[in-house]
Amino acid sequence: MEKISLTALARQQLTTARSASSGRSAHTVYGGHEHTLRQTLIALTAGSALDEHESPGEATLQVIEGRVSLGNSEASWEGSPGDHIVIPRSRHSLRALEDSVVLLTVVKAVGPHA
Repeated sequence: MEKISLTALARQQLTTARSASSGRSAHTVYGGHEHTLRQTLIALTAGSALDEHESPGEATLQVIEGRVSLGNSEASWEGSPGDHIVIPRSRHSLRALEDSVVLLTVVKAVGPHA
């Protein structure tokens, strides 16, 4: 069993993001290449973004702190603390409307058929 304080980790990652030239920081909370489930805490300073990219597969985003906008070519969704957003299975982007931290959860196939 492993217990992690997302609140403490969010503070730490936001501090790191604020000092990074990209305005971003990320930390894998759980998972990795050998797991199907991967959870990553991502901190973004206001105005910074993850530019449009392919969908990682089945994925969700939970807003821990701040406000973000997740969008694709068809729509955009704003998220605030406590919001849970299902990520579209199309190209999309994520922008921080203010200093923000989100928990990205992705389920991916592993093994020879991945």
